[in-house]
Amino acid sequence: MLKLSRLPNGEPEIFASIQGEGVTCGVPSVFVRLALCNLACHWCDTRYTWDWAQYDRIAEIIPVPSGEVAERILKRAEGSGGRIRTVVITGGEPLLQQRELVAPMAVLAGVGLRLEVETNGTIVPASELGGLVAQWNVSPKLANSQNQPSRRTVPSALAWFASRSNAYMKLVIAEPGDIDEANALVDRFAFPRDRVLLMPEAADPTALAQRSSWLVERCSEAGYRFSPRLQVLLWGGARGR
Repeated sequence: MLKLSRLPNGEPEIFASIQGEGVTCGVPSVFVRLALCNLACHWCDTRYTWDWAQYDRIAEIIPVPSGEVAERILKRAEGSGGRIRTVVITGGEPLLQQRELVAPMAVLAGVGLRLEVETNGTIVPASELGGLVAQWNVSPKLANSQNQPSRRTVPSALAWFASRSNAYMKLVIAEPGDIDEANALVDRFAFPRDRVLLMPEAADPTALAQRSSWLVERCSEAGYRFSPRLQVLLWGGARGR
């Protein structure tokens, strides 16, 4: 049984859209948003998956059998005429439920779908899961997240991802001063710079444009990739888009 976020209409948060961030930005994808997280980022735009001081846990989480999750994903992919071939598992923190993820992800990989998993990089993936994932989108949190260092940086997990050629580090940047911290993290774990993306922290198109204007320059100087946030630009970060 997997715990998913619940859409306002009561359905599990499984939807077709385009990837808005990272190296596959713009790719048509089916998204699956899992509930629960082991961090508490103050700028998080999916607080409804974990912040039970502000949201009703019972109202926001829906348990769904693993087999049904796979069926719902396949239905969304097939609804596109079979043109959507990428599935993005996001959250929350998906690896909190990695044991339950293995079975549905094996079904999806078995029919040729490409699987991406988005994670905060604090949990080492199980070997059974690692073999099914085509791409890891790893987003370690910096001090701007206001999580304690011991919670947001787990050396064993980040070393695991740094050693995988299909893992990309995506760091949220709020201020120019965050760049120094990003550089230190990249160097500490020897993450190849061509697999590192810097992304502006922004919840609306205006803030996104303002931060993007200077962050693009810093990415060019440091040899990092720049990641936009298309979902903010196009839909303002609306749920299920």
